Amino acid sequence: MKILVANDDGIRAEGIYQLVRALSSVADIYVCAPDVQRSASGHSISIGMPLKIEEVQFENAKMALEITGTPADCVKLGLKVLGNKGIKIDMVFSGINHGGNLGTDTLYSGTVSAAIEGAFNGIPSIAVSVNDHAPTSFEYACDLAVKTLKKVYGKLDCDTVLNINVPNLPAEQVKGLKYTRLGKREYENWFREEKNEEGNKEYWYSGVPVIYENLAEDIDVISMQDGYASITPLHYDLTSHKLLDELKKWGIEE
Repeated sequence: MKILVANDDGIRAEGIYQLVRALSSVADIYVCAPDVQRSASGHSISIGMPLKIEEVQFENAKMALEITGTPADCVKLGLKVLGNKGIKIDMVFSGINHGGNLGTDTLYSGTVSAAIEGAFNGIPSIAVSVNDHAPTSFEYACDLAVKTLKKVYGKLDCDTVLNINVPNLPAEQVKGLKYTRLGKREYENWFREEKNEEGNKEYWYSGVPVIYENLAEDIDVISMQDGYASITPLHYDLTSHKLLDELKKWGIEE
């Protein structure tokens, strides 16, 4: 089995190193990752500018490509370059991200978008995140990534991405695994206001996650609050199918 591993934290991030180490025990790993931090880049791709690739050394990988692009670029271009070398990728993994990708945050996520790019290219894909921007505990996430790979390989279709989120806790402190749906991911004080050297105002994205109460336990955000890991199946079809037939009845063209 051949797996392409990407991320949005950059090719030198600890999370991608840990994921490659874990997956290399069961597959041949090919790394295609950004040269720098690319968090919250969503599914952007680089248009009107060249992408540069450099082959680099990466422990436990058969080949590693450092790419001057977004996470989606890395998967899209990486698949082409590897394909030109006769390397057919069987699955795409993205992560391990430094920070959770929960609820509506998945729409901002470069990590999730890299996995979705794999699905766009007809390859079953999985995103993995640890819910802390300075994670210290990767053991449970690595173990879950390998277990998930073994269970879903040959079963997961390329229209669905599995989104795994794990608390930043020692493995023995994670309460277990839940199969979830997306919830809302909201923050208090979204912007932090500062003044630059010239005395002008600047705004920085910041914010503290809202703590929710009395919501269903099968929501990914609630599972994380309660100390559980979660797996959420995602689809890139954003159509509101329940409204489609109703919309026709409104007679907008009349």
